[in-house]
Amino acid sequence: MKQVGSLVEGQQTILVSHDATVADAARRMAERHIGAVPVVDGERVVGIFTERDVMTRVVAAGHDAARTLVRDVMSTDLVVAAPTDSYEECLRRMQRAAIRHLLVLREGRLAGIVSLRDLLNVDVGEKEEAILLLNAYVHDIPVVLRAGR
Repeated sequence: MKQVGSLVEGQQTILVSHDATVADAARRMAERHIGAVPVVDGERVVGIFTERDVMTRVVAAGHDAARTLVRDVMSTDLVVAAPTDSYEECLRRMQRAAIRHLLVLREGRLAGIVSLRDLLNVDVGEKEEAILLLNAYVHDIPVVLRAGR
């Protein structure tokens, strides 16, 4: 069973300062095709800013994205994971909290961020491998697993 630490290993996480404007944060997210960014005050993670925050707390509320600061509209009720948590536990945690992005903290410091899509891709890969092994067992076929599994 894969741990989320393997998903964030070597990841270059894009961060946004708590005093950045929403327009700046949204531009950085759009440039990198990402739906959420951790928000920091110095080196301390203080929140997460998501596409949902933009829609509900900025656009729908009628705020000016060029003048609104991220710290005023970010999500601060953080749901986090440790690198040793399994992807399955993280999927359950995200489902219970109705979120699509999960911060991964190692000893209180940001290790990376995983999306629901990242975790579902791992889940599908694990299921495909299990099906391959079961088919091989049932049909007595030698199995060659793909590299990295």
